[in-house]
Amino acid sequence: MNSPDYEYLRKLLKERSGLDLSSDKQYLIESRLLPLARKAGLSGIPELVQKLQGGSSALITSVVEAMTTNETFFFRDKVPFDHFRDTIMPEVLKARAGRRSVRIWCAAGSTGQEPYSLAMTLKEMGAALTGWRVEIIATDLSQEVLEKAKAGVYSQFEVQRGLPIQHLVKYFKPNGETWQINPELRAMIQHRQLNLLQDFSHLGTFDVIFCRNVLIYFDQDTKINIFNRLARQIELDGFLVLGAAETVVGLTDTFRPIADRRGLYKPNDPRAAAAKLAAQGAAPPRMAAMAGQ
Repeated sequence: MNSPDYEYLRKLLKERSGLDLSSDKQYLIESRLLPLARKAGLSGIPELVQKLQGGSSALITSVVEAMTTNETFFFRDKVPFDHFRDTIMPEVLKARAGRRSVRIWCAAGSTGQEPYSLAMTLKEMGAALTGWRVEIIATDLSQEVLEKAKAGVYSQFEVQRGLPIQHLVKYFKPNGETWQINPELRAMIQHRQLNLLQDFSHLGTFDVIFCRNVLIYFDQDTKINIFNRLARQIELDGFLVLGAAETVVGLTDTFRPIADRRGLYKPNDPRAAAAKLAAQGAAPPRMAAMAGQ
């Protein structure tokens, strides 16, 4: 692959998905896009680039999906789900006792293991949620992985990754060499296609947002932009959950970390931030221009 083709693909992927590839990732593009090119009947990456430059929207979508990392598994990293059970939900249930409803968003929910892990955690709470309306929205850029998530069918290898055996027996039904999560849990999740680079205000506000292991692929300006927009979609007493390698520190004042709760953040009151800036004689910061297609 020559340098102009690589630079074209880098720019395309950043514009369409936020993926920020360094200059030494040609091997990654070749390993993921060469099979796609051959499947499309093309001779290789150069011909693939020619087709992309010709404006093939279907091929552009396929390229973006092929380059998107969808690595996930049930109860991944465990700690965030402990926080969800022991810290987040007790506070949310107390704060929402009047309306008895909870809204949760799994951004970049991939093939469904994360939202289903949350659903299982909620089910394990039993009577504590009797009479409550719980809404879980799971979004992802890739329609292909969303279809897998909707079906809720997983291989033996996938259910062995992080899923406690008691949950497998309780919430899954064997089907040949695969396992399907039960209809009751599948009904708890709404799966929607969404690009985080685009407007997501139509989703409404949430009590809890899981946005784990996706922002690490974005550049700093894009991260700041997304954090600022996430802050508009979360209740002032809500919770943001990030991946272990992600942080808001040094990027934005819209969220603050919770002491002794790795990866857990609460939104700062924007009115307090504005008052602080006014006291310092500074103008409120402008949100970075939204990236998009």
